[in-house]
Amino acid sequence: MKKLTSILLALVLVFSFAACSNNSSDNSNTTPSTSQTADTSKSTDENTQNSNTSSKILVVYYSATGSTKAVAETIADTSGADLFEITPVDPYTSDDLNWTDDNSRVSVEHNDESKRDVPLTKTTPDNWADYDTVFIGYPKMEYSL
Repeated sequence: MKKLTSILLALVLVFSFAACSNNSSDNSNTTPSTSQTADTSKSTDENTQNSNTSSKILVVYYSATGSTKAVAETIADTSGADLFEITPVDPYTSDDLNWTDDNSRVSVEHNDESKRDVPLTKTTPDNWADYDTVFIGYPKMEYSL
């Protein structure tokens, strides 16, 4: 479960960083000199060409109810990325996800650290070493205690 928790935490961080990043090429708020503008345009064009030819992107996600899957698919479609779904060997049912039931799977895992090591159907995407950028996403789960 520690592996799954680490992977899921990394997913949230990546999605948070991606959501907060400013990748806009609109420089309307700045007024650089003419030579700086030309250099920036040339650099941006070179970076775009390089990233289009050599960058390989992967979106790794876990989705219990389908919401995170929809976001992951949107990111993959927008960026031309490959998808890798994290799937437990024993999939979670809606009863498993009922955190208000003390006997549900998520409640038991939450309360007993030894139950958190959830076996996965596959732990490494094919061609893992080929990816330059990996986005990771997982659902945010909150508990009221």
